[in-house]
Formats: sequence, C-alpha cells, structure tokens
Amino acid sequence: MRKRIAIVGAGALGGYVGGTLAHLGHDVTLIDPWPEHVEAIRKKGLELDGLTPEERFTVTKAKTLHLTEVQSLARTPIDVAMVAVKSYDTAWATMLIKPCLAPEGCVVSLQNCLNEETIAGVVGWGRTLGVIASMISVDLYEPARIRRTVAKGGDKHTVFRVGEPHGRITRRVGELVEWLSGIDSARATANLWGERWSKLAQNGMGNGVSAATGLTSGDCLRNERIRRFQIRLAGEAIRVGQALGYQLEKIRGIEPERLARAAEGDAAALAEVEAALMPKSGANPRAGIQRPSMAQDILKGRRTEIDAMNGVIAAKGAEIGVPAPSHAKLTQIVTRVERGELKPSPSLLEG
Repeated sequence: MRKRIAIVGAGALGGYVGGTLAHLGHDVTLIDPWPEHVEAIRKKGLELDGLTPEERFTVTKAKTLHLTEVQSLARTPIDVAMVAVKSYDTAWATMLIKPCLAPEGCVVSLQNCLNEETIAGVVGWGRTLGVIASMISVDLYEPARIRRTVAKGGDKHTVFRVGEPHGRITRRVGELVEWLSGIDSARATANLWGERWSKLAQNGMGNGVSAATGLTSGDCLRNERIRRFQIRLAGEAIRVGQALGYQLEKIRGIEPERLARAAEGDAAALAEVEAALMPKSGANPRAGIQRPSMAQDILKGRRTEIDAMNGVIAAKGAEIGVPAPSHAKLTQIVTRVERGELKPSPSLLEG
C-alpha cells in the first residue's frame, strides 16, 4: 500500500518536491495558505520547470487543499507530512497536520534553519525527521508555476540529506532517501545537526545579502566588497558552529576550516575561496533571475526568515562568547529593509 504524503506549504520548495513526487506516482496532497495558488493548481495543474526539457511538466495527479479543508484528511491519515513553510510558521503548520497523522506517521522538516525542535515540541522527537535541501534554488513566480533556477546536483553534489535527530539510519530515513532520489541526488546522514548548521551557514552568507542589496546571487559574488562580506559571514557562522560542537560539512563545496581561515585573513585561503565562489561565465542560463528565498520575500513584500537565520547565528554566538558581528549587522539591515525603512542597495553592505 502506497504511503500517503502531505506537503504542508506547497510554495517554491514544497511545491517543487511534492509536485515532482506526485509526477513520479506517489500519493501526494499539497496544502497551502495562498488561496489563488491552490485554485490555480486545481484549475490547470502545477507547472514545474527546470534547466532541461525533462524537468518541464505539469502535475495533475496531486490532491490540493486549502487550510480550511485539511480536516478532511482525518478519513485518510497521513504517513509522512513534510513541513515546508517559513520557519516562523512551523509551530502552527505542525499543529495543523498533527491530528491527521497515521499512528506511525511522522513529520519531516523540509525547511531552512533549525526547526526540528519546534516540530518535536508538537508531535514528539520520535515522530520528527529532517531533510536538508542543499544548493537548490526554486522560485514560485506565479500561482501554480514553479521553476528551478540551478542545475540538478547529480553525482557532483548531493542535494537532499535525510536524517533522524538521534543520528541512527532508520528504515524511514531510507524510504525518504529512495523517494527523494527520484527528484535529485539524496543520501542518509547520521549528522543531521551538523548538516543543519552547515546549511544555515551557507544560507547565512547568501540569502540576507541578496535581500539587502537587491542583487542576484551571482552579482553579489562578483562584487568584491560584498563577496568578502559574505566570506566573513561564513567564517563567523563556522566558528560559532564549531564552538557549539557541530561536525560541519562542506559549505558551497568548500571545507569549513578553509572558509573560516579566509574570513580571518589567511591570504592563500582567501584566494582559494574566492576562486571557488566566483560564478563561472555561462554556467547557469538563469543566473540573471536566480535569487535566494529571502530576496524573493523582499521582492514580494513578505516577512523574511532573517531572525531564524542570521539572527540565530548572532544570538548563539553571543550566548557562548563567539562574536558574530557581521550576522548582527546583516540582521539589522534586512529587518529595516523588510519594514520599508531602507531600500535594497549594494551600498548598505559596501561601506
């Protein structure tokens, strides 16, 4: 019997993952708070796009629910609920789906930031898993239309990393890896917390910077002052994570210690890191529109995850005596941009 999957938050990443799983034949229900998005999917299907012809298709098999219709799932309980909402919406989204879980059902954080503890506070640690989606960029640019703006990882980069909070590789982890492997490269991890912090460091050096400057990801890296600010962000996050005891993974394909040394003035490390970070000409045909999720939020006038991202790094650093001043600065700037007190501009970070 097929497992029933619910995607709580069928936005850019949730819609991309859930839609592709439905396209591959899984029993998927998409749940989203944006009424126009839900109605558009019902009317014409969910249109997914990527960088190759094989990635372009319309999903018509997924069931789609408004938040007010979720109670109908009580008749067909959910085996795996993937929460893919913004971090600040995690608690209510988990509470929403909890009554609809099967007795052995679990909730998976398919999100940025550190949200497993919030989920576990609602359904318990035994029903909580995490999926890190690394170096993937997707954009919900119209209702029922999602495009991927970077190439698939394939054998060069593992996109999906699935893990249990306790670190053991369980049967359900293996099952999730199998499902996600149909979308892109996936593997089980015994290092969920290290993976999470590494992804937080990666997001922390890119998302808020694009949001504050108004630049695409590539243009941020092509600007020397902004690129070096990003490297400082990475270095600070790495030092905080190390002090917290996390086993860090590569960040944008670079060894964490090398990034940290580059941030701290090691000239050889800096040259190596800058060479690795600089966008390659012609490598991505959608580079001109590629913006991380936080920059998309600013463009759409939505609340950002800056407090759960750079804000958390700064706060954790302050708690343990490992300063992260660049993260504190960026958090303040993006908060003011979000409130309309500042307009996005490279000058906000070039000074």
